[in-house]
Amino acid sequence: MNNIDLMNYWLESSDSDYETMKILFENKKNTWCLFLGHLVIEKLLKGLYAKNNQNNPQAPKSHDLLYLAEKTKLKLTERQKNLLDIITRFNINARYDDYKKDFYSKCTDEYTEQQVKNIEEVRTWLKNLLTIN
Repeated sequence: MNNIDLMNYWLESSDSDYETMKILFENKKNTWCLFLGHLVIEKLLKGLYAKNNQNNPQAPKSHDLLYLAEKTKLKLTERQKNLLDIITRFNINARYDDYKKDFYSKCTDEYTEQQVKNIEEVRTWLKNLLTIN
């Protein structure tokens, strides 16, 4: 698979996860909504990595969004760094039992709504980077 095919794969997969995230949000499945939100952003970063690395388009096998953003050589604002750090935690907190209880109580409807907005902000930014030639 060449880098553009791989980029498109990640983009399509991210879009599919985004649709699922919205359904989970509408049905108040807050922790899984945010977990999918993390995947949405992770896949966009991996798509951007593929786009920018024609000779080696396979992104690092990591779920750490800041690390992936560094590997794609993105110039990040402090806000973007903060959002990527927060969103990365959704992967860990929803996945591991010792974090789940605290995460469940944190994921109120209000908190989840704000985080979905943050995910959408980052998603829009990354998708714009993916479409720029």
